[in-house]
Amino acid sequence: MTENPFFAASPLVYELPPYAEIREEHYLPAYERGTAEQLAEIAAITDDRSEPTFENTLVALERSGELLDRVDRVFRNQSSSDTTELLEEVEAKVSPLLAAHHDAIHLDRRLFARIEALHGDRAALGLDPESLRLLERWYTAFVRSGARLGSAEQDRLRELNAELAALGTTFQQNVNAATRAAALVVDTAEELAGLSEGAIAGAAENARVLGHEGRYVLSLKSTSTQPELAQLADRSVRERLLAASLARAGAENGPLAIRMAGLRAERAALLGFPNHAAHVVADETAGTVEAVSGLLARLVEPAVANARREAAELAAVAAADGVEEIAAHDWAYYSEKVRQASYQVDTAALRPYFELERVLVDGVFFAAGLAYGITFTERPELTAHHPDARVFEVFEEDGTALGLFIGDFHARASKRGGAWMDELVGQSGLTGRRPVVLNTLNVPRPAPGEPALLSWDEVRTLFHEFGHALHGLFSDVRYPLFAGTAVPRDFVEFPSQVNEMWMVRPEVLANYARHHATGEPLPAELVERMTAAERFGEGFRTVEYLAATLLDWAWHTLPQGHRVEDAQEFEARVLAEAGLAVAAIPPRYRTPYFQHIFSSGYSAGYYAYIWSEVLDADTVRWFETNGRSVRDSGELFRRELLARGFGRDPLESFRAVVGRAPETAPLLERRGLG
Repeated sequence: MTENPFFAASPLVYELPPYAEIREEHYLPAYERGTAEQLAEIAAITDDRSEPTFENTLVALERSGELLDRVDRVFRNQSSSDTTELLEEVEAKVSPLLAAHHDAIHLDRRLFARIEALHGDRAALGLDPESLRLLERWYTAFVRSGARLGSAEQDRLRELNAELAALGTTFQQNVNAATRAAALVVDTAEELAGLSEGAIAGAAENARVLGHEGRYVLSLKSTSTQPELAQLADRSVRERLLAASLARAGAENGPLAIRMAGLRAERAALLGFPNHAAHVVADETAGTVEAVSGLLARLVEPAVANARREAAELAAVAAADGVEEIAAHDWAYYSEKVRQASYQVDTAALRPYFELERVLVDGVFFAAGLAYGITFTERPELTAHHPDARVFEVFEEDGTALGLFIGDFHARASKRGGAWMDELVGQSGLTGRRPVVLNTLNVPRPAPGEPALLSWDEVRTLFHEFGHALHGLFSDVRYPLFAGTAVPRDFVEFPSQVNEMWMVRPEVLANYARHHATGEPLPAELVERMTAAERFGEGFRTVEYLAATLLDWAWHTLPQGHRVEDAQEFEARVLAEAGLAVAAIPPRYRTPYFQHIFSSGYSAGYYAYIWSEVLDADTVRWFETNGRSVRDSGELFRRELLARGFGRDPLESFRAVVGRAPETAPLLERRGLG
């Protein structure tokens, strides 16, 4: 395949992948050649008869695998955002291939011997701080991957990694298929009473696209609770929608979850850890299982108490409708009623003020300009991975080119649920590459000719994911291993959560929150009421999050040999024992569709969101009270934290900004748990 576009670096600006030339059949040959090329490059390092040096071993290792890196970045995004049957077939083949390739490198005894020799002599090498850190991180990565194990143990480790990779892909594909199949189809607009005219029109358009002409389809989002539950007036429709969401992939993925948890426990034991969580967290900022368990335990009781107070308020309102007991499918609906009655807030009435284009340009981009001085120019002549996706060039305050940002915002059947950020090209001082980053959301597509209006939560998601994008765009490290968001899982969400603060900053909100038809600004007092109303919902949000987090933790603190017979029974027991068996608040993700932990790299890491929020809440307070201008604060945050990636200890970067270790008080205050 001499014409495979992956076989050479892209000639486009910033090495943007040449999507106009890429075909599905290019991926597998590129993966196969890419893995072979990197193994040849590794062999060149280990065959070198000269003494190992930082340059001939570590720098050579950093430079290896360029073809594999090119294809893998593009494929991972493509298979998530616009998958096909062929891409799913490729994914099923590639997952175990990559697991085996990772093992071939990290279990290479000759390569580890060179790294180990350098590590033992590191004090005498005269390395600068980032280079010394590179040596330490590669040494740690090899040890954590089993480089010190005996041959028999390494053989078993390879088997475990291969099976886990294959199962993770199957789990993901099962969720995708189940989510598509579980979309709620209704026959009449009357069944959707309570939704806005635009939302009903969007459901009709969704039905047309999915082959249900003349009907209405509500496609499921990735979480348990669906956003339409807050508006749907028909209780039976609400019940059907939530039931469809909660039942996804149970038969297919329950057994897979059991198997994967068992394999992970066995792998952890091989590597010298009591369980998978201990292995994972040892290399995170949290450090120990006890540190994570302690934080979570502190939050459960006040969160549940807060939720029960909220439930009492909901029950009082629901009683007027003859509802004797609040069920899970009632919570969002009556929460909306309470907000309207107690805070005079109708979240559906906010949507006309949040038109997607305006939120993006006059909100997200505007805030980035205020804090960091950057500007954006759309490049419509550049082709992205899907016609929906838009490409923007990003410039520094002085006009210097910084990189590319791609936005892919609308939901479609070929896209997995949720929202995420990808780095299609990673920044590297070693190669001179500048970043190409991408945000993906799942905003429902409006009917033709209608504006795309966002919910309050979708506005927050847009700001959140752009925080990840900034982390990638501002990366300024020498070595690819440290670039952008390549930081610990319990730190990576921190910058994105900080970026959410801009959505309600008065100077930013006033610039984007305007009625799409009249141009009228969102009334300031409505924002104040909305902020107060959000505090009302913190009990629900914290409980649903903690329930999912403790499910993850329970699956991954299982010791080797512990047998779970039934995933659903295990889940129920875990929540009951944790004090989180609140019938009206399902976990944010149930086991069978918990993609974060079974197919997306967050196993024993879903706690990262609350752990990162400790840093986030503390940093937001710093932004508000440090006495500097927004621009000066932004520059310090960028220079000392966002730009550093994993090139130094992340908590050291935090201290360089805030001036001290993180404190939990701002988080507890924010969530009403203090």
